[in-house]
Amino acid sequence: MPPRFDTLSEAARWYDAWLGEAALPLWAGAGVDPAGGLFQETLSVEGRPVEAPRRARAQARQVFVFASAATAGYGERWLPVARAGWARFVAVYRRPDGLFINRASGDGAPLDAGADIYEQAFVLLAMAALQAADPAAGDLAGEAERVLTALKARRNPAGGFREAGSHPFQANCHMHLFESALAWEAAGGPRWAALSDEIAELAMSKFIDPATGALREFFDADWQALSGAGGLVEPGHQFEWAWLLERWGRSRGDAAARTAAGRLFQNGLRGVDPVREVAVNALWDDFSIRDGAARLWPQTEHLKAALVVGDEAQGVRAARGLAQYLDVPARGAWRDKLQADGSFVEEPAPATSFYHLMVAILELRSHLGTAA
Repeated sequence: MPPRFDTLSEAARWYDAWLGEAALPLWAGAGVDPAGGLFQETLSVEGRPVEAPRRARAQARQVFVFASAATAGYGERWLPVARAGWARFVAVYRRPDGLFINRASGDGAPLDAGADIYEQAFVLLAMAALQAADPAAGDLAGEAERVLTALKARRNPAGGFREAGSHPFQANCHMHLFESALAWEAAGGPRWAALSDEIAELAMSKFIDPATGALREFFDADWQALSGAGGLVEPGHQFEWAWLLERWGRSRGDAAARTAAGRLFQNGLRGVDPVREVAVNALWDDFSIRDGAARLWPQTEHLKAALVVGDEAQGVRAARGLAQYLDVPARGAWRDKLQADGSFVEEPAPATSFYHLMVAILELRSHLGTAA
């Protein structure tokens, strides 16, 4: 049975132990392919590898996880996992133009030679985390600059970037570029601060509906929000943008950004089911339920936003909601999809969720001043 926390301190201790004692060892062991050296895309809830195509985002996120674990004091042994994962990732995924392909097979054969902005954002985040953990890890700052330079070709004349695929004008890829820019900004460099500022301003002027304060997902080339079937509101992204804009607003002394973060948080709460204590997947643009199922990742964003914008009671509720996803046979794995009826979809645990969990746990530790 998942724990029932009454305080954030209880939650912090439980998640700290789960991460250090179970999740990191599991994903550094069974979560690494002994043949090719790439990280596994999925593990079963019993902790066994399940073969699947290896997305660039999964590889980069795992590098971020293990580098961040080393930096946060969970043990120096996690840094070699990050280093080895990064080396194998670069060997398999890097293109001649400095970008990284979207997907490869377990043996390193390219499966999708495209380079989506979403994937590049996580490559940048992995580089920043590895640089923080291991300043002697090579010219990561230069590598990151080359990625950013290569992305200039994707610039949209109305601002921001044009993503590949069926939704070229979207908030989501910008959200992760924003996160990566903030991470690199912390390491110094005006170019990254300029990108952070650009995306924050784009979010406040275009992505967020001024009437409702809600973050919209999809747009036309002039950044006018789509309506109807395109009028998607995701509670998880309301929380994630709230967390980012609050951080940026504090660093810049920007009251408008912090006000926007507060409104985003309140709109995210409109998608929290009080019975299951989880944030649902999606709302319509009138805030009625569009998809009452609840994936794992919105729960981590609920917790992060509650810690920086909300209050302790909201943080405790978010921590309880998230913990039920971690109640699996192999401690350190997780379930991903909670259905509207309260049952979980039986499927493997995606490695990509570890990034979400790591950031939420680190935010919880930072909020309470917990040491590993």
